[in-house]
Amino acid sequence: MCGIAGYVSPNRDPSVRTGAVARMNAAMTHRGPDDEGAGTWGEATLGMRRLAIFDPAHGHQPMSTPDGRWHLVFNGAIYNFRALRAELESAGRVFHTACDTEVLLAALAHWGEPALNRLRGMFAFAAWDSHEHTLLLARDPFGIKPLYLHSTPAGDLLFASELNALLASGRVPAAIDPQAVNAYLSYLAVPAPQTIYRNIVSLRPGECAVWRAGKLAVKTYWSPGKAGANEVTPCRTRAEFTTGLRAQLEDTIRAHVVADVPVGAFLSGGLDSTVLVALMTRLGGARLKTFSIGFDDPGYSEADAAAANARHLGTDHHASVLTGERVADELNRILAALDHPTGDGINTYYASQATRAGGVTVALSGLGADELFGGYPSFRNVPRLARWLPCWRALPGGLRETLLARWDRGDTRRRKLADTLRHSGSPAALALLQRRVFAESTRRSLLHPDANSAYVPHPEEASLAAGLNGADLFALTSAAELRGYMADVLLRDSDMMSMRHSLELRTPFVDRPLVGWLARQPSVFRYTPARPKAALAEAVRDLLPPALLTRPKRGFTLPFAHWMRGPLKPFLEDTFATASVERSGLFSADAVQRHWRGYLAGNDTAEWSRVWSLAVLIAFVNRPRPVIS
Repeated sequence: MCGIAGYVSPNRDPSVRTGAVARMNAAMTHRGPDDEGAGTWGEATLGMRRLAIFDPAHGHQPMSTPDGRWHLVFNGAIYNFRALRAELESAGRVFHTACDTEVLLAALAHWGEPALNRLRGMFAFAAWDSHEHTLLLARDPFGIKPLYLHSTPAGDLLFASELNALLASGRVPAAIDPQAVNAYLSYLAVPAPQTIYRNIVSLRPGECAVWRAGKLAVKTYWSPGKAGANEVTPCRTRAEFTTGLRAQLEDTIRAHVVADVPVGAFLSGGLDSTVLVALMTRLGGARLKTFSIGFDDPGYSEADAAAANARHLGTDHHASVLTGERVADELNRILAALDHPTGDGINTYYASQATRAGGVTVALSGLGADELFGGYPSFRNVPRLARWLPCWRALPGGLRETLLARWDRGDTRRRKLADTLRHSGSPAALALLQRRVFAESTRRSLLHPDANSAYVPHPEEASLAAGLNGADLFALTSAAELRGYMADVLLRDSDMMSMRHSLELRTPFVDRPLVGWLARQPSVFRYTPARPKAALAEAVRDLLPPALLTRPKRGFTLPFAHWMRGPLKPFLEDTFATASVERSGLFSADAVQRHWRGYLAGNDTAEWSRVWSLAVLIAFVNRPRPVIS
């Protein structure tokens, strides 16, 4: 796991590029405290910070092929690197380290771009071909690892693992994009390829790009429509599916625990992380360390349930208690570390901090199970809405407009329903709309008229509609959750918050072989509406604590609804003050303050997330930003 950076230019002096890459490396020390490196070959200067996971004594980057043609910087982990190494050795390749970086480099030199479809893992990398004078960049199929790019009209390209690193280069303008602010208010994140900054883009999950002679060409090498492997045979019975799923889960756990440093796991009171930990303990070895976050408010804390799960599974469990006072005391440090605004992720920040302090360098997380096995309300709502949409569209146009206008004046739920009815032109759109944060009318009111934009569909809508044409609603909703909320919010925040503490966070459910196998299975086996994630529980039933199987599902959330009226209130009052709101020229102070006062006067505890995400956005937009040197 690393932070990577680079500066490719047909025009800039190498000393300019070297200085910029050195500044980007320095800004990512937390991503790789074990080693750093940089090198220049022709038009390309590449840099990295390394968190050593495989073969810690070796694996220095940038890494070059023996013939000096290829040069690689790589962030991530290739879980099938040993199988690939054996295949490459049989083809005559010789290896000098035991790390996955050298295997990836050899695979690219041997197969070129087609090597991407052989990789199992999480990755973002850049490989310079000194013979062809081209740079290949790529991001893993699910977007576990980030990769941000800035290109100029003159043909220069800068890239890095973090937005903050790109800005630290001194060569990238830090102009907030009003269109991105609109997107954030809609989806709690700025969906790729857009970023919060006007001049920086993100590679989307499953994309690669080639820079050649000042031109950048981006293409998709993997998408949810390509997930199902043709060699996978669909199961014919539920019993066959359960047996097959157990084998797939055991396989992904075996792959994800491979490391040359200590490996642990996040463990909550819920099903997803408990499944992973149960399977990890079956592998033997040293007693597994697990980590959880609890709260001093028992209505929110899962500490007791997590401890019970740990006792049943026999782990060395470490629990931390988080208070609103602590979050308030450390909030400025957390906000300063943010690579992009987010209304989520503080739980991962503290869980990662505790895990790294507990002597673990790699931790497994249960992220992804809800998306694959129907754990979100969207899996119930999409079919329900899809059944009613034809009736809605059959109503006279005038009646529809009257009802929409009435709902636009109602509460958040009615306003979001109006948006859904207006914009659900396809099943893909319907599924993605389930993740809207602010209703359209609210979004527009919160922004200054000059910063407002019209409704813009989620950037994944067209590709999902085309790639999954004819898929059932469960498969489509699963793909929308994977490509929307998971990629844009959960994985992005997980990378940002875990790497802030130099922790490699792995997500075994978000694994290409597992996702491919599931994509070929009948949805009726994967999802039972009355018992979400029953398929996952059944596959590992013999290992789980009996009480867990009857415990109602509850989403993990911090007690923000209470903290925002207590220890976090001073921050919110300062952020929502007129001078703060108006500083950027993007927001309407009156509307923002009405929203804040309405929250304080109301009793809707679910509204906290919208208020908090708005506050983080305003604070992020207002923070000082570097200028081009």
